[in-house]
Amino acid sequence: MNLATLDWAIIVAFFAISLSVGVLVARRSGKSSAEFFLSGRSMPWWLLGVSMVATTFSADTPNLVTDIVRKNGVAGNWAWWAFLLTGMLTVFVYARLWRRSGVLTDIEFYELRYSGSMAAFLRGFRAIYLGVFFNIIIMATVCLAGIKIGGVMLGISPVQTLLLVALVTVVYSAIGGLRGVIITDFIQFGLAMIGSIAAAVVIVNLPEVGGLEALLTHENVRGKLHLLPDFTDSKLLIPLFLIPLAVQWWSVWYPGAEPGGGGYIAQRMLAAKSETHAVGATLLFNVAHYALRPWPWILVALASIVVFPDFASLQAAFPKVSTSVINDDLAYPAMLTKLPRGLTGLVIASLIAALMSTLSTHLNWGSSYVVNDCYKRFIKPAATERELVRVGQLSTVLLMVLAALLALALSNALQAFNILLQIGAGTGLIFILRWFWWRINAYSELSAMIISFTIALYFEFVHNRLLGFALLPDHIKLVSGVLITTVGWITVTLFTRPTNHDTLLQFYKMVKPASAGWQPVLRKALAEGTLQPTEIQAGKLPLEIACMLIGCITVYAALFSTGFWIYNNTSAAWWATGVAVAGSVVLFRLWQQIRLS
Repeated sequence: MNLATLDWAIIVAFFAISLSVGVLVARRSGKSSAEFFLSGRSMPWWLLGVSMVATTFSADTPNLVTDIVRKNGVAGNWAWWAFLLTGMLTVFVYARLWRRSGVLTDIEFYELRYSGSMAAFLRGFRAIYLGVFFNIIIMATVCLAGIKIGGVMLGISPVQTLLLVALVTVVYSAIGGLRGVIITDFIQFGLAMIGSIAAAVVIVNLPEVGGLEALLTHENVRGKLHLLPDFTDSKLLIPLFLIPLAVQWWSVWYPGAEPGGGGYIAQRMLAAKSETHAVGATLLFNVAHYALRPWPWILVALASIVVFPDFASLQAAFPKVSTSVINDDLAYPAMLTKLPRGLTGLVIASLIAALMSTLSTHLNWGSSYVVNDCYKRFIKPAATERELVRVGQLSTVLLMVLAALLALALSNALQAFNILLQIGAGTGLIFILRWFWWRINAYSELSAMIISFTIALYFEFVHNRLLGFALLPDHIKLVSGVLITTVGWITVTLFTRPTNHDTLLQFYKMVKPASAGWQPVLRKALAEGTLQPTEIQAGKLPLEIACMLIGCITVYAALFSTGFWIYNNTSAAWWATGVAVAGSVVLFRLWQQIRLS
């Protein structure tokens, strides 16, 4: 693309603003590890909520949505829409529990909840497994999107793209800490939303597309519009709808949608001013993530089916782009090349903003594990706060370098998405139950990680590449992984020693989860006199779960109502809007009962 001076001015201005934020907050963020990784636990709900949304709005997200829509239609998005269930569970059940725990990272939770050398080992192992290995994979998929955007829209090589984006991101992340990341996220999210909406409006009205009505009636698009899959077609219904809603949301660990909260979502909750701010932040995130953002991407994806109906048309339009990265996810940046000058700069800047917001969060989150759960815990417990900050800055740089190198080996976003789901298959139920069932121990979590990872390697490298019989569909592999892993960790739990009683009691007193699943611990403590009856709280878990279900209905109704208005299905739009409004009212009243209890 030939960018105008205005386009370049917008892009350069964005980079300058991002760097300026890091510089302005550097002094405060460098005071201590708590400031560097949690902003002193002083962040308001609205800033944290927007930061969560900005982080999950990566440059690869519209590419992934485009990939899904082109392959499986709009209904294919249930592969990630289903994660709203675990998101709402985090809002109404886990946000307050996380804030009460008082840990610096969610990995520190392991030595709060479990006991002995295995708890310490699990903390260190998981810190490396998630903070380094898993985190690098996620950042690599994000960088892959940047590579495709740079190649299609700027005509620069993968190495040039990675050097440009990584340098700026590492600088403001390393010097500004989480505070710099969160403030920059707020700016970046606003820019990213403006860019995505503006791009959708212009692209839908391109001469090649012909406007919204022509798009929705085009022969290539008509079969892709359904919000629900065809219930008579089991080949699509099962993997695209039933498996995500029945199995995937509670059983699979995936960054940003961890069952029970975790990762950078937990980091934001731990950085909140209070429990109420933690709940408000996660609620804002889930509403914006599922109901506000998807439709601009979906419209561009549908338009791409008209303009670039197949891989051959993409290759013909961009002959300089390597054939190894020609896939459906390339169609999103390909459509952005149709934008006029001026708007092109804004949209490129918005995509860079989305890319950098995700990378910066993952860099800070991953380095928090390296510093707090590896270096400080096992290598140098007596390290000064200044030294911990320096180690955090160094690990930020190293994580970015490793992610960039891996990005050069990937080919498409959906490929990485499916691999990550498989690696985390079966572990999610532990993260939900460990707060409410005293019997889960460190061996439960370690065995689940080992089993799920082994199964993922088997399906990816043994079954797929070495065995001679037909390949299994992704959803069969996912369900198989969930079943085997779940049976495995439950068996290990029942045949290993429980967590030390004193550790369990201390955890209960600090976090105050619903008491039903803690009765053996509570009875023993009451008999010993180490717990008073007044310290036991039954909790309102049934009411919290009711809020979770109503919240899901409300957000899905908002998502559907937007779609119906776009489709000009007025009667369905009014019904969906009415459900969304009514659900919001009921939800507010129920939450007041929980909050005041």
